[in-house]
Amino acid sequence: MTALLPKRSNRSPRRLSPLRRLEPLRLFEALATPHGVDRYLELVNPMLTVRELRAEVTAVHRSTLDSVTLTLRPTRQWRGFKAGQFVNVTVEIDGVRRTRCYSPTCSQYRKDGLIEITIKRHPEGLVSQYLHANAAPGLVVQLSQADGVFHLPALRPERLLLVSGGSGITPVLSMLRTLCDEGYSGEVVFLHYSNGEHDVALLRELRELAAQHGNVRLVLAYTDATDGDLTGFFGPHHLAEVAPWFAESHTYLCGPPALMSSVKAHYAEAGLTDLLHIEEFQPAPIVVDDGEPTGTIAFGDTTAENSGETLLEQAEAAGLTPEYGCRMGICFSCTQVKTSGCTRNIRTGELHSDPDEEIQLCINVPVGDVSIDL
Repeated sequence: MTALLPKRSNRSPRRLSPLRRLEPLRLFEALATPHGVDRYLELVNPMLTVRELRAEVTAVHRSTLDSVTLTLRPTRQWRGFKAGQFVNVTVEIDGVRRTRCYSPTCSQYRKDGLIEITIKRHPEGLVSQYLHANAAPGLVVQLSQADGVFHLPALRPERLLLVSGGSGITPVLSMLRTLCDEGYSGEVVFLHYSNGEHDVALLRELRELAAQHGNVRLVLAYTDATDGDLTGFFGPHHLAEVAPWFAESHTYLCGPPALMSSVKAHYAEAGLTDLLHIEEFQPAPIVVDDGEPTGTIAFGDTTAENSGETLLEQAEAAGLTPEYGCRMGICFSCTQVKTSGCTRNIRTGELHSDPDEEIQLCINVPVGDVSIDL
């Protein structure tokens, strides 16, 4: 007697749509509220995440007394970066999450999937001091996807001038490493300003790149020493000496405010602003509303008369210490809930008048009475 078997179907197995596949995850997240799935997974393994992008420190290198280079292994959510862009790094210090912006220093083509960031310790830098003193293999930090418009053009020019100063070396060093990995054959001048040789982060790596690639010229300008290739602060004569063709090519610049201002002024005077590309972490200018600021701001139980400044500045003036990172609307660490009232984004001009709306304190100003859940 033949056993009755179910008929085979020639139809392909039914596939769930992406939205249907997400339904169990959404259900799990709903059950995990208010903490979210990742808050529970990190109790098992900090690198086991569903949505959050994190990275584990795998190596620590201190090339100068006040700088530290961290090699990071990102979780699977990492989408890579373009040389010159930045990432937000969040680390927990005394129970509070702090966020700062750093530019990867490695090539965007690094094959092992790891990234490097080099951090210069600043006297008033809470995060930079913490990482310089405490970063060790095994430390897990939260990471953002790469962002920023400071990067090389898709069509590489025939010549490039890369100018940096101090900690501004990081994004342009990434550009140089990326060009070398590409086999770029055009002429590259890397002009870096520092106090002296002891103050140049990753100097050995820079010299190795210049020695291995005949089209790369490394120029070190020392402001407090006489043994550099150039001496003193930036001047037009420096460009004439090391890159006399600078007016016919593109320049990428990142460094301290004084260096940035001097170079920008020279390029503006020469009518070359379109050839100068800069990376500067500073907030956009505040567009002041017509008339005097009005209204009262309530930061929880603390109230203050509206001065017209950003909500972050007014909260600090009222004696409060809200968390913040970049102060320019990039890192989102100052995000708080506006329970009532209207605010204006100083970067976009957009008005936010809905109740119970998340806003960034550093780039929003109050329009009349405003209440913030702080």
